Amino acid sequence: MKKIGVLTSGGDAPGMNAAIRAVVRTSIYHNLKVVGIQRGYTGLLDGEMKEMDIASVGDIIHRGGTVLKTSRCEKMRADAGINEAIRVLERNQIDGLIVIGGDGSFQGANKISCAGIKVAGIPGTIDNDLAYTDYTIGFDTAINTVLDSISKIRDTSMSHEKVTIIEVMGRCCGDIALYAGLAGGAESILVPEEKYEVTKICEKILQGKKRGKAHNIIILAEGREAAVELQKEIFAITGIESRVTVLGYLQRGGVPTAFDRILASKMGAKAVNLLIEGKSNRAIGIKDNRLIDIDMMEALTKRKVFDHEMYNLSQILSI
Repeated sequence: MKKIGVLTSGGDAPGMNAAIRAVVRTSIYHNLKVVGIQRGYTGLLDGEMKEMDIASVGDIIHRGGTVLKTSRCEKMRADAGINEAIRVLERNQIDGLIVIGGDGSFQGANKISCAGIKVAGIPGTIDNDLAYTDYTIGFDTAINTVLDSISKIRDTSMSHEKVTIIEVMGRCCGDIALYAGLAGGAESILVPEEKYEVTKICEKILQGKKRGKAHNIIILAEGREAAVELQKEIFAITGIESRVTVLGYLQRGGVPTAFDRILASKMGAKAVNLLIEGKSNRAIGIKDNRLIDIDMMEALTKRKVFDHEMYNLSQILSI
């Protein structure tokens, strides 16, 4: 192992820069060259890369986003794209590749590893939708960003005595909604993993109104349904108007939390050490507060288990 490449792919996540920093500095500590690949797999195919040094990652641990930039690359879904990526890596004498991203990024990394290039994957996605790890880089920051938004929205919701629907990200994974909703004291949390009846939500709103409750906060995961549709349903049943706030890409930005910075730093160093040891196709994660690494294909095929116990707790506490 003489030269390692690192790229960030897919949606950006707070903490990616901390992971890049750890990869670069751990590589240099072990006398390895490290190349930063720009704009994810798109940049890899286009040969956009440059050697990085200690100064390249100075003063970035606290920054959101990714200094390497990122993209989604449709070409990597086809064999032609994979083969071209392999040729670029070989032409640039890159012995190992570290991919920071989500499931789509890992799928590309897995295919590259089949050609004999050593690969390690670091989970960087705010969605927390990779089943093999308890947490992904960026998730903790995202839920704290949502929590801060809930606190601000609550002020105006109380003032106007309104029902407020806050739509959060997460695709088909309800973890952002669940964690932020529980921490933010939401009256209802709607996620893809749990069935719900709009009539039950409306009953809770009306019961609260009878006992003098001024407002309601509903957290809706984007993979459940559109917030505007829920808004219409609530009005049709209760006659009560509600406000909709879609947080969108706000959730991806911001200064990473201490948890995300530390997790990213540990995972970045772990990825380099795995490649030095000659291991390949490993997905790095955290289980029971300990770093793990498992076969990337195994990581991709694991089924995400929703925390129904936490969800039930949120229901109990929001009566």
